[in-house]
Amino acid sequence: MPLFRRNHRQPEEGAKPAAAARGGSAASRPNDHDWRSYDGVAEVYARVHAPRTALPAGDLVEVTQILPGGRVLDVGTGTGVVARAAHDAGAGLVVGVDPSIPMLRQARQGGDGPRFAAAAAIDLPFRAGTFDAVLAAFALSQFAKAETALFDMVRVLRQGGRLGVSAWGPGKDDFSTAWSEVAEEFAEHEMLADAYTRAQPGAERFSDGVRLKDTLHDAGLRDIRIDHREYRFQMTAEEYLVGKETASSGRFLQQMLGDEYWETFRRRTREVFAERFPPAFNDFRDVVLAAGHKA
Repeated sequence: MPLFRRNHRQPEEGAKPAAAARGGSAASRPNDHDWRSYDGVAEVYARVHAPRTALPAGDLVEVTQILPGGRVLDVGTGTGVVARAAHDAGAGLVVGVDPSIPMLRQARQGGDGPRFAAAAAIDLPFRAGTFDAVLAAFALSQFAKAETALFDMVRVLRQGGRLGVSAWGPGKDDFSTAWSEVAEEFAEHEMLADAYTRAQPGAERFSDGVRLKDTLHDAGLRDIRIDHREYRFQMTAEEYLVGKETASSGRFLQQMLGDEYWETFRRRTREVFAERFPPAFNDFRDVVLAAGHKA
């Protein structure tokens, strides 16, 4: 039986971190202690997740057709992986924005090239038509109001400029299933599903290439290209588990369980993974890439 049920104290229904309420990513102020914030996991996120997203980042830059010397905005830049990919592809001015200051600190440690600033996806601090390209990697699913966020991204894009986005594709595998089974030993399925929806309200919607294309068309993009690609990430079981712990479900569980039960949960996940999987393995993930130009 799960340790916690639906009556366990959670954030109030409809409550969102300040950035998410504005349409930005789920990150918020450092002292919010909201589990949806990336602030407390920025260092680990940069170490574990950033290397995995490097390949999709390069492909997103490719399908968006970044112009040499062009001005590029990366919305929800996080640790700056996509911004650096755009810079390495020959873009001129590259700016990455994110509401999370700790994530931006990690981005700045990646070396010279892109510039980084704290900003949410709504009310972007740029004039209309400033950029030749706008990118948003794995960010749309986190926005409380995706259409409003896209409106501002298109606003700062010049006429004929290109916007490119990426989203995780659908599907589960044995690794995520094992993680979920252990999680449901500690919390009810409905509670975990609700937490995931709070952190990723658009995950299901934007994992569907057709729905993603329709959303981008409604935002004012044309000649939209949808590309589905599969990526293989090589990792150890420990790296996978640390990655899950810093993802939304892990952050939720850590806050809900408290220190003692959290350590019990961590030991349990490692026991299960040691029983079922080798110490190192390949994790395959589907990614939806989409790009179009501003009409």
